Amino acid sequence: MGADELTQTAKQGTSETLTDQVFKKIQMAIVSGEMAPGSKISEPELVRVYGVGRGPLREAIHRLEGQKLVERTAHVGARVVSLSNQQLLELYQIRENLEGLACRLAAQSIDKQQILNLREMLYMHAEDPDFKEGKGYYLQEGHDDFHYCIIKNCGNKTLENMLCDELYHVMRMYRIQYSKTPHRAHKALSEHIHILDAIAEGDAELAELLMRRHIAHSYQNIEQHLA
Repeated sequence: MGADELTQTAKQGTSETLTDQVFKKIQMAIVSGEMAPGSKISEPELVRVYGVGRGPLREAIHRLEGQKLVERTAHVGARVVSLSNQQLLELYQIRENLEGLACRLAAQSIDKQQILNLREMLYMHAEDPDFKEGKGYYLQEGHDDFHYCIIKNCGNKTLENMLCDELYHVMRMYRIQYSKTPHRAHKALSEHIHILDAIAEGDAELAELLMRRHIAHSYQNIEQHLA
């Protein structure tokens, strides 16, 4: 979405401000890898691309700093976050343990309608054209994201805040950028289905184990790229 599209959307009476819109576009550019990790945030270039003033742009960048997608350092300025190999390992260790716990808790409390909703979601993922063509796993966020929805159904608000607010977008950034490895997408969907089966059966121990294995497999996939 360029400058003309942002202006047109604003004129159509949307409740979103220009700041909201440019925030979402930059967020997606970072998460998808269009803006590469470690790349400098050029305010003049973003003003030109999105056709917004410095004020809304700076507010959007400030919000991205809050999501840990942008980091600011003295004498350098703002850059897209770039995790070291050690930081990435630590992030996945956190994911493995906390998302495993979320699955255990979900298996103990989830209801039948939520199970049906999750099954419908996985069916939607399987029918996604890019997935069918082997271009990667379904990349939507929030309530269309299997991991997000499992966490939201775990019944632990502190865990939700940690995984769906504080760490979610950085985790999603690395999940998306390494999701296009050949064959990984179909394996990931199969793993999601088995995790959901365990949750539906109320097998908390198996659900936790399968999620931990799933995230470990994802990190192994990343390690192959880092080697």
